[in-house]
Amino acid sequence: MDPILEIARRHNLHVIEDAAQAHGVLYKGQPCGSIGVMGCFSFYPGKNLGAYGDAGMVTTNEKNLGERLLRLRNYGQQVKYKHIEKGLNARLDTLQATVLNVKLRYVQQWNAARASHADKYRELLKGVGDLGFQQQAPYSTHIYHIFMIETDYRDALQKHLQAAGIQTVIHYPIPIHLQEAYADLGHKPGDFPNAERLARRVLSLPMFAELTDEQIKYITDQVKSYFDHV
Repeated sequence: MDPILEIARRHNLHVIEDAAQAHGVLYKGQPCGSIGVMGCFSFYPGKNLGAYGDAGMVTTNEKNLGERLLRLRNYGQQVKYKHIEKGLNARLDTLQATVLNVKLRYVQQWNAARASHADKYRELLKGVGDLGFQQQAPYSTHIYHIFMIETDYRDALQKHLQAAGIQTVIHYPIPIHLQEAYADLGHKPGDFPNAERLARRVLSLPMFAELTDEQIKYITDQVKSYFDHV
């Protein structure tokens, strides 16, 4: 964030944080979502802090931006029946807020559990095959919304794990610059080699706060079993 903020200051730009999956992450001791002029969080049910349905939140310390956000989420309405700009129907309903208020008490506990699971994964899979792991920056915490591994054998490993009853996910198989929706930008394969390499190699192993040591051992044993026969 520091280099991004410095670029923004030089060019008089505002930084809006995509903190969709960063509930509770600290960057140099500062909570993500509080660093830019606004922070955007997702409460989709699969997130570390998830609602019962789709939901989200925007944070800001700027009074004028906060007031405008309140209008935009409610048809541009300033007071009841007075609309001063075009807006959306994007209010967080009471049911979702109630669920989130309860779960908020536990999110740091769940984040700590996920981090512990990640340490266990890395410990048990150290030196296995060509596996690579996410590296945690020394100035940041990590809440492991997902736990990704990298391997040149990604697709075959995924099939092996699926046959063993282990569900995995590929986040994400097609880089943005190769998506049809962004074809107008004129990019081609090879323009962003790091993104393309990750899209070919990453696989997300099961990760949720309630994972047990027995489940992690079974998963890692199956990963080892695959590489024993490569």
